[in-house]
Amino acid sequence: MLVALIQSRTVARLDVARDKLAPLIERAAKSGAQLIATPEGTNILQRNRERFDEDALFEDDPEAMAWYGDQAKTYGVTLLIGSALLKRRTGKAANRSLLFGPDGTLIDTYDKIHLFDVNLGAGQEYGESAAYAPGDRAVVCDVAGGVKLGLSICYDVRFPHLYRDLAKAGAQIIAVPAAFTAPTGKAHWHTLLRARAIETGAYIIAPAQGGRHEDGRTTFGHSLIVDPWGEIFAELDHDEPGVLIAKLKLDKVTEAREKIPALTHDRAYQAP
Repeated sequence: MLVALIQSRTVARLDVARDKLAPLIERAAKSGAQLIATPEGTNILQRNRERFDEDALFEDDPEAMAWYGDQAKTYGVTLLIGSALLKRRTGKAANRSLLFGPDGTLIDTYDKIHLFDVNLGAGQEYGESAAYAPGDRAVVCDVAGGVKLGLSICYDVRFPHLYRDLAKAGAQIIAVPAAFTAPTGKAHWHTLLRARAIETGAYIIAPAQGGRHEDGRTTFGHSLIVDPWGEIFAELDHDEPGVLIAKLKLDKVTEAREKIPALTHDRAYQAP
């Protein structure tokens, strides 16, 4: 399977974000990619809650998804919007992956389960749960003729049990769209993604936000693909917008899981 990861620097306005994303999707599609994946927060990145509420769309607004579905249909590709940040009329917002088929229809969605509530020091404090509701459902979808794709978002990568469950449900590729902070990215990004690939025997595809954003955040970039043996297969070694294209050999998933069948070796034990 030929895949393309889009690395972006999403702005704080929906229309401008789409204008900047469109040529990257076109470039990825013209490469022949069957699956195109974008980062977390593809539609808008705005930390100021009042401005977010003014500019973001509700989850039930047709315009929230229509443009992305049209892009998938125009190019005849499977398009994973790593996440769109959407308002919900029932309460807190959603951080939601949107997976569109080549005909433009919505295949499935995934709401980020693990929310980023941390204090990194030096004024870098994040309380995602104050604004977003967590998801409660793990998702594996069939794409491109039956390839199984597992969905996750950013901070989920620190919770290996989720990835084990996705792999045991058959996921051959697991997406980790992200907007990793620059400090945590430098320290943990490559290590965490390689660990999840090794543990699951799956390809990890991680499209990322990169650079200094309008809302003041700085993200790490370095979109990458890790193969089922834990080797970094392809990477954008910077934080600038771009497209990463690579061909995945899915027989490597079977090979890795046969060599080390850890997914079949669970044992019950008493917790401490």
